Amino acid sequence: MKVSCLQENLARGLSVAGRAVSARSALPVLSHILFTTDAGRLRLSSTNLEMGIHCWIGGRVEEEGAIAVPARTIIDLINAFPPDRVDLRQEVRTMTLNVRCGRSEANIKGLDAVDFPPIPTPEESAGDGIAIDPEILRTAIHQVAFAAATDEARPTLTGVLLRWEATPAGPTLTLAAADGYRLAVRRVPMPDQPVLRPFSVIVPARTMTEWARICGEMAKGREERPSVRITFTPDGNRILFQGQTPPDAPVPMEVVLVSQLIPGTFPDYQQLIPRDRNTRFITGTAELLKACQTAHIFARENTNTLLLHIHPGSDLEPGRLVVSATSAETGSDVTELDAAIEGAAVEIAFNVKFILEALGVVNSPQVMMDIISPSSPGVIRPVGGDDFTYVVMPMTLER
Repeated sequence: MKVSCLQENLARGLSVAGRAVSARSALPVLSHILFTTDAGRLRLSSTNLEMGIHCWIGGRVEEEGAIAVPARTIIDLINAFPPDRVDLRQEVRTMTLNVRCGRSEANIKGLDAVDFPPIPTPEESAGDGIAIDPEILRTAIHQVAFAAATDEARPTLTGVLLRWEATPAGPTLTLAAADGYRLAVRRVPMPDQPVLRPFSVIVPARTMTEWARICGEMAKGREERPSVRITFTPDGNRILFQGQTPPDAPVPMEVVLVSQLIPGTFPDYQQLIPRDRNTRFITGTAELLKACQTAHIFARENTNTLLLHIHPGSDLEPGRLVVSATSAETGSDVTELDAAIEGAAVEIAFNVKFILEALGVVNSPQVMMDIISPSSPGVIRPVGGDDFTYVVMPMTLER
């Protein structure tokens, strides 16, 4: 292999490909990145066996070849180089990669490419899949992935449900995640795309989070951007996310992320969303977020307990939402907010972290919460839209 490319392009490609490198594995090759020439471009690949990434960057290919090199070594080396041309030359006999940039030269010991686990490519996927704007997908993932469980005791809850179906409202992509204490659901209407092959799969939350980061790179600072395509391998056991930066991007590249799916059945999340309410309050999202952040300073010393005191208004005064937290060791905090309140007065406790995470992804100036009773789940939604729903279990207060 003999390839030349720009240091900036190679550094960006390695930062993307490096996200699937396995830091601790019994297989040494999983800590490597595979360099392969592919149709006049350089392809960088990595895998931890659950997730794999291909990243194509531009370059001048003089000789074909492939070699796997230690990820940490090559990433640190390229990042240390000046913004200049990088020349890569594979020494087949010694299985090393010679790297030159400016007046610097290095030789990195590698492994034979045949030892690298195969990772599916888009050519090996089945069907046309669906296409979605990368910024919309990034936002949707950001709004649900944090609610996935980290405990491996219930594997299906460590993933994000990805469902593509025809609904009464039209074609819809739904993302949902739950951990037994809260549930986050985001619906993405896609009216211009017919549902030819509906699907419902569970994708590891880490995979979704990594793809959201990649989508952020693709969508950064651009109103027009190529769509992300979602497809599956012919056996249906793996999902592929494929996208690319716009042609005018500072670092043009194409990325494919491949992931195993989590077997099993995701809970019927629609049955977990309360349909009734006895109390509803509406208040400013930023104001409530700030009040909860202040309360967290004290709540973290008391099992993260956050208290919401909801006081309906009257003809003479507006409704009030009082946010408070108390710690026997450090003190207490009370913040009062104006709120539009329907229904009865109520006092309810939540895990402050769960509320903070939800408010951090509500993309609207105002937020509302529906409550049935102090012992029933609260339901958070943005005001002016029903595409995001967050259900959170209350905490039990000791009287």
